[in-house]
Amino acid sequence: MRPGARASTRRRTSRARSTRISTTICPVPRAGTNGRHPLPDPHTLAQTFGRLGIASGVQVVAYDQDNGMFASRLWWLLRWLGHDAVAVLDGGFAKWTAEGRPAASGETGASAARVRSDRRAPDMAVDVARRSPHARRGRDWRLVDARAPERYRGDTEPIDKVAGHIPGATNHFFQWNLDEHGLFRTPEELRAQMQASLGDVPADQIVCYCGSGVTACHNLLALEHAGLTGAKLYAGSWSEWSSDPTRPVEKGKGMRGSGNRVIW
Repeated sequence: MRPGARASTRRRTSRARSTRISTTICPVPRAGTNGRHPLPDPHTLAQTFGRLGIASGVQVVAYDQDNGMFASRLWWLLRWLGHDAVAVLDGGFAKWTAEGRPAASGETGASAARVRSDRRAPDMAVDVARRSPHARRGRDWRLVDARAPERYRGDTEPIDKVAGHIPGATNHFFQWNLDEHGLFRTPEELRAQMQASLGDVPADQIVCYCGSGVTACHNLLALEHAGLTGAKLYAGSWSEWSSDPTRPVEKGKGMRGSGNRVIW
């Protein structure tokens, strides 16, 4: 399955289904205060996946053009609904075609299927802006910003109206998860990188965010690949957080590792 494809005439792997994050997978009205890619209604999302032929137990392989940022969001959404039989194609369509593997154009049909939404895993997501149940427990957490360092620092902001990051967040740019060939680093390399960025906070006390909840999923996939399970997504991310002028904003390099815990 290829999220992010702009038209049905785009080339794809044989038998793949194309879909778009904004209009098909997450067609949630944007109020200007709920982020650019809010989480969809679980029942509606299950119906969408059913129309794509994803039945319970069907193995899904998600891919995009190359770096996996859109495929990672699809991977996360399926797991959020309780569909664990999903993987991401490392290197995406670019690597697939570079290896001379078969490709096709146009859409491919699929029989409608039923995807259950009652298996959803709500603990995979937190609502930072409205102080989630996790926040009220008084535990210390690590907020991880997946955007490029210059956006994290607030040097520039090409999309949202306000530059900077959520106070206390550390930066782990999602592209750091990839090697020079655009492939995911080994689990050992990722664990070392994550340790340098995040310090000693347990994985289930990590909350990932980005600009709109897409590239944050790349960090979540990297954490899972590294064997660090249980991290959570703040789907509203910076586009939601920064929409409220009463919320605090931090700029600058910030701290990395064990000195950057956040207690909500």
